[in-house]
Amino acid sequence: MTRRLEGKVVAMTGGATGIGAVTARRLAAEGAHVVIGDINLAGAEDVVASIVAEGGSAKAIVCDVSVEAQVKGLVDLAVDGFGGLDGYFSNAANLSKEVLGLDTDAVDTPPEVWRGTLDVNLVGSYFGHRHAIPHLISRGGGAIVNTLSVSAFIGEPVRMAFSASKAGIAALSRNSAARFGKQGVRSNCVAPGAVLSETMKASVSQQFTDEILKTISCPRLGRPEDIAAMVCFLMSGDAEWINGQTFRVDGGWTVT
Repeated sequence: MTRRLEGKVVAMTGGATGIGAVTARRLAAEGAHVVIGDINLAGAEDVVASIVAEGGSAKAIVCDVSVEAQVKGLVDLAVDGFGGLDGYFSNAANLSKEVLGLDTDAVDTPPEVWRGTLDVNLVGSYFGHRHAIPHLISRGGGAIVNTLSVSAFIGEPVRMAFSASKAGIAALSRNSAARFGKQGVRSNCVAPGAVLSETMKASVSQQFTDEILKTISCPRLGRPEDIAAMVCFLMSGDAEWINGQTFRVDGGWTVT
């Protein structure tokens, strides 16, 4: 594997499972020192152990992204532990069944679900930008990658708060790109489509996946590795002239 991120320091949220865990391993395989923040500390530590076992470099820290001090602690661990910060992957989201099950529309979604979703997804991303950007600038620049969802661009009868939060992250990302681009900061977004993580494989039926497959223009559903590849590209020097953009890695779901 090409080691495009040799010696770079990348902090990330939501790295204990799924897309985040696969991306953390890919970042490390490409040579980055990775600091993983997650509310699931045991899961994050397992990912760190797997990275170290493969000869990589990583640390884990508990991080509830809705708490600013914990996001700052994640960034500080990267700076203090590895000497600086070159990249920040904002990937945490509230995907609990309790929240998603009540997140429907503006009439029926409880206010606490609306606020709770935005506190994690949108406010948590803001905290990441707030604390990462000064350190990126001090290194002469760096990259932020934010995880969106195709739900930010399509109309759905459910997931109102989730979709709104993801659309807000896109605006946050563009602001950071426009405001700090001249100082070397690049901020881009990746919007996954239907990605079959291990959790999703275990929780959905074959009929469901077959129905989703009919809606895309590729012969298979997504894999976490597809998203990890795009994140690592955007973190690397290969993407140094890309800023303020959103890449829909969705198998052609939103091709129209």
